[in-house]
Amino acid sequence: MSKFHDGLTNNEWLLLECLWENSPKNGRETVEYMKKSVGWSRSTTLTMLRRMTEKGLIECEEKNDLKMYSPLVERQEAVVKETQNFLSRVYNGSISVMMSAIAQKQDLTREEIEELYEILDNARKGDE
Repeated sequence: MSKFHDGLTNNEWLLLECLWENSPKNGRETVEYMKKSVGWSRSTTLTMLRRMTEKGLIECEEKNDLKMYSPLVERQEAVVKETQNFLSRVYNGSISVMMSAIAQKQDLTREEIEELYEILDNARKGDE
């Protein structure tokens, strides 16, 4: 079951990316990573860690007097949820409207078009 219902904020996504990359991470490692990658201060990172722990997005375990943080949300689960939220919010839930908008405004390569055909073909085979 999903640990998030309304999607992730941009800041939650950034912190989860840090933890998805390699976890568990202790507080110091997380602070250093977030400072280097997005310029967060120590207090911002620690506040986000606390809030996300309270929301059930990450877990905090004490090991050898260190707080160790790990994601409770799988990256793939978050990608699917965020995609569903985006599709619903921007395209009123219509994949075909989204694809039409992408095809009109993007220069799709031949390879990308072939990949899309393959995805659609696999979806059709799944319905049979």
